[in-house]
Amino acid sequence: MSPRKKNKTGQSPPGPKARHWIKRDEKSVSPSYTRSYPLVVKEATGMTLTDIDGNRYLDFTAGIAVNATGHCHPKIVEAIIQQAKQLIHMSGTDFYYPSQIKLAEKLKEITPGNQDKRVFFTNSGTEANEAAMKLARYHTQRPLFLSFIGGFHGRTFGSLSISGSKQIHRKGFSPLLPGVTQVPYAYCYRCVYGLTPDSCNFYCVQWIEEELFPKAVPPEEVAAIFVEPIQGEGGYIVPPPGYLKRLQELAHRYGILLVVDEIQTGMGRTGRMFATDYEKGVIPDIITLAKGIASGLPLGAMIAKAKISNWVSGSHANTFGGNPISCEASLATIQLLEEELVQNAERVGSILLEDLKKLMENHPLIGDVRGRGLMIGVELVKDRQTKEPAVAERNQVVQTCFEKGLLTLGCGSNTLRLSPSLIVKEQDCHSVLTILDETIREIEG
Repeated sequence: MSPRKKNKTGQSPPGPKARHWIKRDEKSVSPSYTRSYPLVVKEATGMTLTDIDGNRYLDFTAGIAVNATGHCHPKIVEAIIQQAKQLIHMSGTDFYYPSQIKLAEKLKEITPGNQDKRVFFTNSGTEANEAAMKLARYHTQRPLFLSFIGGFHGRTFGSLSISGSKQIHRKGFSPLLPGVTQVPYAYCYRCVYGLTPDSCNFYCVQWIEEELFPKAVPPEEVAAIFVEPIQGEGGYIVPPPGYLKRLQELAHRYGILLVVDEIQTGMGRTGRMFATDYEKGVIPDIITLAKGIASGLPLGAMIAKAKISNWVSGSHANTFGGNPISCEASLATIQLLEEELVQNAERVGSILLEDLKKLMENHPLIGDVRGRGLMIGVELVKDRQTKEPAVAERNQVVQTCFEKGLLTLGCGSNTLRLSPSLIVKEQDCHSVLTILDETIREIEG
């Protein structure tokens, strides 16, 4: 797909049909929704999306890292159709059906560690994290949690309480769940301690044990540490190698559970089935999944070690979690991931990352390029020395890319996120680089 400055109507989007639906939306849909740009979607196939006015776009959002297999992959569509002909719903917490059991077995097989685990199905990532919070308290009989500034785990009250990526998520909803302490993440580009990863010896982890535990948070009262192996909404922040290992060692010294949120990083996104797979020896006590797990259908999962899953019947349940159609879509998704797409994410992602670093050489607006696989962040700054965040400029990049036919999103305050479907090809990336080069050049003046 080549760069495009004007849409089918000869004007910058939105077109007339899009404006019509946006006006109707404003009268009927909650204003709490976020709308990155005036896009009214009609249909999508593979990497290409078409709006209601017939304008085509190259999609590098994948529905916020959800459509791992691209839009409407024929194998996913077929799995949905066949299951819909047989059974659409039976509550998975009250009855048995093969789709849910087969998927649970598969998730036990592919997640880190041995298969001595138990799976709880949900509709979304925030519900998976809510389940993890409840199980952690139930198992440990401890009241407190640790999480990280910049982390995002969902918008329901429990998940929101352990999240800290944007103030707007919390404003107006206090009091939240008590007993949560947030600490700095390993954001090496902006280390709060002014250190560098080659010499700090993971001071951000040491600080928890040397300062936080003795002075503010009794470790014997902490049920779990919640962490993303790469922060998503916080800015696509990649910690240094060994970070998760040090966190796991810290947690286990004090009988604290390590809960790894792989909702955005999981299902092949980073060029491994799970981002945790990059850390040898790290086996989460609990792992939470959603987003790319079912190629766009609502599904989440909490996978916990069997010895931790000691809650009794009726302790926690979910009417729609593990819906049979979602489960079949997930099984088809995992098959595609294993056969080709995880490998493609690693290969194409590494090429895109290197090309973006070359692009950075020509654009002072780009302060940092980071990522793994097809989870790539481009952080924009006003000045590379001061690292002042270029917030308005990032927003302008997102909007201008949309007008040129490229769908992107932001994360953090000033980072552009690139999270295409795992079917993406090198020529798609070439188109993105062309559009980004042109867009950033315009903004830099």
